[in-house]
Amino acid sequence: MALAQIYADLKRDHDKQRDMLKQLAEMQGAGEERQRLFEAFRLEVQSHAAAEEESLYATMLRDPELRDDARHSVSEHKEVDDLLGEMADEDFGSDAWSEKFFHMRRRYEHHITEEEEEMFPAAAEELDDSTEEELATIYEERKPEELEIAKSNPPGGDERD
Repeated sequence: MALAQIYADLKRDHDKQRDMLKQLAEMQGAGEERQRLFEAFRLEVQSHAAAEEESLYATMLRDPELRDDARHSVSEHKEVDDLLGEMADEDFGSDAWSEKFFHMRRRYEHHITEEEEEMFPAAAEELDDSTEEELATIYEERKPEELEIAKSNPPGGDERD
């Protein structure tokens, strides 16, 4: 059975994010390349999380069978966003930044693996094909819009309009 488009879209983003995390882990110091990649990662994660919450999670929250999974994932998004905010305030070459990065990476990779292995299959069992198609459309429309919002909203804050 083919993966519904919404889950394929989210998995594609997760793979991109894993690659970005790997690249960041291999970089040392406070160089401009590391700072640019961190900012690209931050924007990618913030736009992905917001669009995911507005599409898949919003639907899951209305379903008693899926509500707890959605709540759990939303809380993990907030945790990672807060960690990104803390990292942005640190010197990129410091031990404190590296420690926060490895903690954030571990938490985020756990989160996306949990989504792929547990949450997406549970949602696929509960949601019908037309709902999944609609969610993919919402996600694909919202993500670029959320990217623009993320550019002017630092991580770890609650300044979203």
